[in-house]
Amino acid sequence: MSDFSSQFNKPARFTDEFETLIANISQLAEGGDTEHLWPAESWEAIKQAGVLGWNVPLEFGGADLNSVEMTYGYIRLAEACLTTTFVLTQFNAACQRINWSEDQELKTRVFHELVSGEKFATVGISHLTTSRQHLSKPTVTAEKTSNGWILDGFVPWVTGAVKADYIVTGGVCEDAMQILGLVSTDLAGVEPQPPIEMLSMTGSQTGAVKLNQVTIPAECLIAGPVEKVMKRPDGQGGAGSLTTSALALGVARRAIMKLEEEATKRPDLQEIFNPLQADYQRIFDEMFETLTAGTLNGSISEKIRERSNSLVLRASQALLAAVKGAGFVKGHPAERAIREAMFFLVWSCPQPVVHANMKEFACVLD
Repeated sequence: MSDFSSQFNKPARFTDEFETLIANISQLAEGGDTEHLWPAESWEAIKQAGVLGWNVPLEFGGADLNSVEMTYGYIRLAEACLTTTFVLTQFNAACQRINWSEDQELKTRVFHELVSGEKFATVGISHLTTSRQHLSKPTVTAEKTSNGWILDGFVPWVTGAVKADYIVTGGVCEDAMQILGLVSTDLAGVEPQPPIEMLSMTGSQTGAVKLNQVTIPAECLIAGPVEKVMKRPDGQGGAGSLTTSALALGVARRAIMKLEEEATKRPDLQEIFNPLQADYQRIFDEMFETLTAGTLNGSISEKIRERSNSLVLRASQALLAAVKGAGFVKGHPAERAIREAMFFLVWSCPQPVVHANMKEFACVLD
């Protein structure tokens, strides 16, 4: 199956060693226990490959990938293992926000720990952007003290919460201003809750974290207090960004490649495979043409997300229908793809994208 358009050149840093990494992670993801277990072996593999430095500046020992490189890397890794890649996106989201800090000593120390794999960081920020915004009382409150900040409340969605050494999270002040801080999980009052069993990727160990009057030092304040602390001008990693679309495209590509294998045995499936493969290629081309040209904006991002969601849902269902009853058995690639595709309807999905996908389900034509 074609990887690229004629206008796209694979980034030079993605060598044969990266292809070996993809093959190894793909094999690890096929194990029967991977759905519920933390992807320790895959995480070790990406650590050894230097992937943990992708979103860390060069001055702190990272690789500082640009948006084209990061997006391509996410597509390929998600093709191999969505759970590992999802965990990586949350780790990278933490690195991105830590870099917002103006405290150079903090960044030097923490980034060294993260790039080396000595420690693991994640984010708990959905309550500041999308989750539980309808509640009259903030999910997490923030109160300034003489030597730092006190965070108190319930952080609802934290990937790798029970594994984390650091959680980038925040709270709402009495005057409705928001802060973002770096919380060490060994601080008094930090209580990760048991991971949630989800439709897919339970191995990501996603769960809530209770903060009981947790005091973070002043130097661990990353941003704020401001009105909307997550609104940053860097254009990376927000709800509906190309990160989510890239992962959806990776899972879709895996399903389409499996369908291609079936089509070699059953020529009647060629008419199903061809349009799906062509759709993948169109989205891929548009994604990278936009990134290369630097013309990405919220409207384009939402449109790419809508089409990526549609493709991963259709491709996974087409694969299931093609392999028939075998694909309905737990652990089959089609069964896995179906469950993983559902994730993109709920993960950082802007309401216009959700609505567009639902209209497609209902066959509502514009």
